[in-house]
Amino acid sequence: MPGNERGGELRMDADNLYREEIVTDRGAGTIRVLTPLTRQGAPDPGRPTLYVGEAQILTPVGALPVAFEIPAASLGEAAERFAAGAKVAVEQAVRELQEMRREASSGLVIAEQMPPGLGGGGRIQMP
Repeated sequence: MPGNERGGELRMDADNLYREEIVTDRGAGTIRVLTPLTRQGAPDPGRPTLYVGEAQILTPVGALPVAFEIPAASLGEAAERFAAGAKVAVEQAVRELQEMRREASSGLVIAEQMPPGLGGGGRIQMP
């Protein structure tokens, strides 16, 4: 796990090191290529190279970054699969945003109308 904490001290896992490169077409987004390394810094052929796509969703409040793993055996394959991975990640992000919006709106309860002097009166109350 990145950023392991043991006894309040932040430590790197020397058996789980990767070199990170960023590749882009300067349009659709970027692919982070994570090449596994040994403790000595040499490529580790015993672990697979990882590919992580990154894109942005434009929302009314600004750009929302989206990151997603791309299952691939090469950079070319990751580039070919970028669009499909981005589509799934964007759909998931939109669902999560809609769910957060629903949860936020369900936190407000409108009190029933009550006669004057008895309280209530259509005020918004927190449950």
